[in-house]
Amino acid sequence: MPKVPTIDSPSPGSATEGQLVIRRPDDWHVHLRDGAMLRAVASYTAHQFGRAIVMPNLPVPVTRVQHAKDYRARILAALPADTTFEPLMTAYLTDTMDASELSSGFGEGVFTAAKLYPARATTNSQHGVTSIAAIEPVLETMQRIDMPLLIHGEVTSPEVDVFDREAVFVETVLQPLRQRFPALRIVLEHITTQEAADFVMAAGEGVAATITPHHLEINRNAMFDGGLRPHMYCLPTAKRERHRLALRAAATSGNPKFFLGTDSAPHEIGAKESDCGCAGIFNAPFALEAYAKVFAEENALDKLEGFASEFGPAFYRLPLNQEHVVLQRQGIDVPERLPADEGWVRPFHSGSTLPWRYRGLA
Repeated sequence: MPKVPTIDSPSPGSATEGQLVIRRPDDWHVHLRDGAMLRAVASYTAHQFGRAIVMPNLPVPVTRVQHAKDYRARILAALPADTTFEPLMTAYLTDTMDASELSSGFGEGVFTAAKLYPARATTNSQHGVTSIAAIEPVLETMQRIDMPLLIHGEVTSPEVDVFDREAVFVETVLQPLRQRFPALRIVLEHITTQEAADFVMAAGEGVAATITPHHLEINRNAMFDGGLRPHMYCLPTAKRERHRLALRAAATSGNPKFFLGTDSAPHEIGAKESDCGCAGIFNAPFALEAYAKVFAEENALDKLEGFASEFGPAFYRLPLNQEHVVLQRQGIDVPERLPADEGWVRPFHSGSTLPWRYRGLA
């Protein structure tokens, strides 16, 4: 892939401002929620991205083709009529999932992929998969029709430390699954560990991973910085510093197995700041600014276009976006909170200034 230069160009109020022009990116993992929250947050993702893989873990999960069609209609209804944003729908796997329903939805172009949530691993995952054995017929169908499997990679056994759940999943669940279904295309979502990055790099073709902006920027200390910080709590949780550094190395390496997936997961402030606070970090409003900050810090701005705009479509066998977008090296202040229906949501980086600003289509 050719390098993307940083171009100096004049800007009002300063002699020069660095600009970065890249192909319009996509978000390969996002939570848009439903109802009032959907109407509050969908425009942030649609503003920055051409397409997004939309997670199916609604309170009533998206398990049928008609569910996905209806949810897609609600997403588009929450956006301006002239939007060019394309939501890509996913199916929520359960122990009793009908393989023919999945195959039909994929063949019709309704389902882009299917999502495996281990039961009780994260938000609205109580209907998720209790064992790989329970869904082997579904996985056999997915492998046969070449339908991608998206995985929330954590075990949920109470005896496993919460900070070890991803590494244990990779060793005890993912490696055997890969051996059992060697041709199944797999995306290990929102990876958080060196072990996950190493597995993806060594797994050969057909295995990839998404990486979030927050896991590139915070380690687990962020949840306890001067007190309990619920807005830094997500699942999988941020891990030790060595894991954060491993993720930064993977994301900025230019390896096409790693691509952008924000895992933006909004909750109202009250739901985060409660006795049993919800997991999720809301990063959609300033996602590209956050990624640009990381890639600039790693002297890898020339790798951002591949990570954000090219490797994801290649894995999903979709065309590249034809539009381009502009990022400008100019500070942007992130507000402390943003409105969401009658409540508020707190964005990642709230109250701080990011050094890059998304300017929209070139």
